[in-house]
Amino acid sequence: MGDASTTLSVSDVKHVMRRTGFGAHPKDLKKLLKRLGSNPTRGALADLLLAERPLFYELKPNTGNASEKNNQLVAHNNWIHELTKNKTPLRSKLVLFFHDHFATQNSVVELMPVMSAQIRRLHEQVFGNFKTFLGEMNRDPALMAMLDTPSNTSFTPNENYGRELLELFSLGEKDLAGNPNYTQNDVIQIARAFSGWGYVSSTVNFHGPVFSTHLHDTDTEHPERGPKIVFQSTGGFGPQGRSLKSLGEGAQEIDRVTEILFQHRDSDGQSTVARRLTRKLLRYFCHDAYATPGPAEIAVIDEIIAQSGFAATWELAPLYRAIFTHDVFFETAALPPFSSTTRKAVKWPVDYFVTMLRLTGVSLRTSHRIVIGGSNSDAHSHLALAGQSLLEPPSVFGWDWDTAWLASSMLLARYRMARDVIAARSGGFRPKKLIDTSLTDPGAIVDAVARSLGIDDQVSAADRQVYVDYLTDDGARTTIDLKDKDVLSTKLHGLYGLVMQSPAFLLH
Repeated sequence: MGDASTTLSVSDVKHVMRRTGFGAHPKDLKKLLKRLGSNPTRGALADLLLAERPLFYELKPNTGNASEKNNQLVAHNNWIHELTKNKTPLRSKLVLFFHDHFATQNSVVELMPVMSAQIRRLHEQVFGNFKTFLGEMNRDPALMAMLDTPSNTSFTPNENYGRELLELFSLGEKDLAGNPNYTQNDVIQIARAFSGWGYVSSTVNFHGPVFSTHLHDTDTEHPERGPKIVFQSTGGFGPQGRSLKSLGEGAQEIDRVTEILFQHRDSDGQSTVARRLTRKLLRYFCHDAYATPGPAEIAVIDEIIAQSGFAATWELAPLYRAIFTHDVFFETAALPPFSSTTRKAVKWPVDYFVTMLRLTGVSLRTSHRIVIGGSNSDAHSHLALAGQSLLEPPSVFGWDWDTAWLASSMLLARYRMARDVIAARSGGFRPKKLIDTSLTDPGAIVDAVARSLGIDDQVSAADRQVYVDYLTDDGARTTIDLKDKDVLSTKLHGLYGLVMQSPAFLLH
C-alpha cells in the first residue's frame, strides 16, 4: 500500500501527467523530474500540481452582428486553442470535469456573455471550497437559463432547477446503498425557495443575477403548498426535517438550502454530498468502477474523504491531493502485458485531441482554428464527430463517459483526427523535431516515437512488434533511413498515426 510518501517511478510521473494534464512531453517530463529532485514522491508531485498559478480563462466569441451559433463556434474553437497552449493543465482538466457536472447548453442559454461568465466562474472555483462553489452556481445565470429558474415564480412554479440541484449537483437520486436521498416534496419546497431569481444581461453587457421579492413564493401567500420544510424522511434530520425559512423568507433561502444540503447524511450516516462528488472525481481520474461502486470502491471513497477532511471543510484541493496520492489513482498506470482485468479509462475526445496537438506541436491555424492537413477541419468539427462539443453537452446529465466514447462513428472520428494531424505539414507537424532522425534501428525508432507521445511504457511487446513490422515491411528492411524525405514523410508520419490510433494512446 502506498501513500503520499511513496517514491514515484518515471512511469508513475508520466501517468500523473496524462491523468492530470494532457500528456508527458519529454521536455516537460525532464523539467518536472528535475524539480522533484532525487526522491520524487506522490505527495511532492501533487503539491506541485496544486500550486498552479491561477488562470481565469475568458471565452472569446465574436460580438456585434455575429449570430449566436457563430459566437458559440468561435468560443468553442478558441477554448480548444487555449487548452493546447496553457500552462495550467490540471485547472483545465478540472474545468472540463465541472463543465460536465454543471452541464449547460448554450443552445438553451443563447447568450455567449452569460456562458463566458460561467466558464470563468468554473476556472475561479475549481481549487476552492465546494460549498462556496455550489452557492455560486446556484446564482449562475447560465445555469438559471438552462434550468428555467427565471420561470420559477410564486405564480408559475417550476421545479426544474430544484430537482437537478438535488439529483445532479449535490446529493444524487440515490445513495451508495441504493436508498433515495430525497422525496418529491423536497423538490417542491426547494423550488419554492429558489423562486423569484433571474438575471439581467444583453449581448454586450452582463449584469448578473437578480432577486424579485414580489415573485418569491412565501408560506403566507401559499399556505396550501405546505411549510418550507425538507428532508423529513431522508438526510438523517429526523421527522422534523429542516426549515428553509429559519433565517426568514426571501433571497437568503437559497443559501439556507445549500447549508442543509451539506448537512445531509445518507443511509450509512455518511455525508451524501462528500461521497457523491468524491465518487465522481474518482471515476474521472481513475476508472469506471466508480460509476457503480461496490464495497471495495466505497471503502476507498470513505478513506479519501477521511484523509482529506472534505466532509468537514469542503476544501477541494486536499480532496484532489488525497486522490492523486492514493493507490487507486495509479491502478490504470499498470504496465503491459495487460490482462482482461486491467482497469483502464477511455480519454474524453477533447482530452485525446488536445493531448495529440500538444505532444506533436501541431497548432490550430487561422482564426477558424483549423488543423491544416487531411480534411482541413476545425476543432469543433473534429470533436463534434467524436461526440463532444464543448458548451453543448447532450443534456443536463452531461456526457456519457468511458465505453460510450467508443461507438464506431466516434472512434473513426478519432482516427480522422490522427490522420489530419500527421498530414499537417504546414500546420506544424515536424517529426524530425520530435525524435532523433539519425536513428536507423526500427525498434529504436518505434521507442522514440512512443516516448515522444508519453506512452512508451504503455506499449505492449505485441504492439511494438506490429509497429516494427510496419516500418520494415514485415522484415524486408533491417534499417530505416529517416534522412530520406520519402521515408520520413510516409513511414515516420504513418508510424505516428498508428501509435496515436492505438489503445495505448486512446486509454489512460
